[in-house]
Amino acid sequence: MFKFIRFLITHGIALALGFALGIYLLPILVAPEGPSDAEVSTSMSQAMFSAQFRKDLPGSDFLHWGEGNVSISKKQIGFMGSLAPGPDYRLYLTPQLVLTEQEFLDVKNESVVVGEVKTFSNFILPMPESINPSEYSAVIVWCESFGEFITAASYQ
Repeated sequence: MFKFIRFLITHGIALALGFALGIYLLPILVAPEGPSDAEVSTSMSQAMFSAQFRKDLPGSDFLHWGEGNVSISKKQIGFMGSLAPGPDYRLYLTPQLVLTEQEFLDVKNESVVVGEVKTFSNFILPMPESINPSEYSAVIVWCESFGEFITAASYQ
């Protein structure tokens, strides 16, 4: 009986670790290649606003972070840098800078989704015509699936 219980425990742990590792690695394995630095630089040259994502924000940690430069124009948002890999990232514009999960949840209803972030190194997202970036002051990357703050920056 003890062998059977040990078997269940060890295999249960292995299954749980495999599942967790799969959740972490799957987005990395299926992520499309991001735009080149040259493509992002071209998009950044049209920017009305710019900001910088930093790793050392209060809501970021070793699994949830971003660092690099963000440019915002009426037509697109470009990012040159790196994000911690993860599933279901969204880029939001917010009315004020938020630095933690709770701060974002407090203003999420006043924020607007620009689009899905599917790459972890550089991205360019088209700006929906219905969004005027001048009406917002910060940008945030948020993981919808797990409700996790990744990074944010103020651009005005």
